[in-house]
Amino acid sequence: MGGHVEAVVVSERTDPRITRTTGALRQAVVELASQRPVSQITVADLAERAGVTRATFYNRYSTVLDPLIEALYADLETGHRREDQRRAEGYPGPELLRLAVSEVADHVERFGDLYRHALGDPADRGVYDALVRHFNDYALAYLARGASRGLPGVPGIGHHQVVAQFLAHGFAGAVKAWLSDPDVTREDLVDATVACAPGWWASAGEARDAGNCV
Repeated sequence: MGGHVEAVVVSERTDPRITRTTGALRQAVVELASQRPVSQITVADLAERAGVTRATFYNRYSTVLDPLIEALYADLETGHRREDQRRAEGYPGPELLRLAVSEVADHVERFGDLYRHALGDPADRGVYDALVRHFNDYALAYLARGASRGLPGVPGIGHHQVVAQFLAHGFAGAVKAWLSDPDVTREDLVDATVACAPGWWASAGEARDAGNCV
């Protein structure tokens, strides 16, 4: 998906019609995936819901999962931009951590039906895997930030991918556990995730000049 989607994103900047088509496909696939597992959605179903032809779909994507992951990532990135703004405003690390986890919880709640369908169907592992990839990339960015500032406890760069995978699968697993158990609340997820975060994570999240860091 990666190279094809990157090319699509570049072309969106020059043609508003493509942007409208992308929006229609993303909205349509989210609506359909909230009603049934992604594995049960055909390209014909999606094209009809979005009001486009199958040829138009295949000009942009390879599978139904592609526009769905784009839609989910776009929503997650909105939360990350808010985190960046809070960091620029000088929020302390522990508060940034809790708010960042809360942003993810809000995202999951917005797409709750979709995630429940996907996580409950072994054929729909692509959604879970995409969530893990997103958390992995996010963790790698934090590891790089912490390492560049020489924060104590941050693993050496040779271990970053292993640590990022550990954190990503742990967080995605926590989300899955939350969605799978009606007795687990949103606050339970946030509290547990914050409690399990590495000691260096909150410090790495702060602006460089926060807490007299240089």
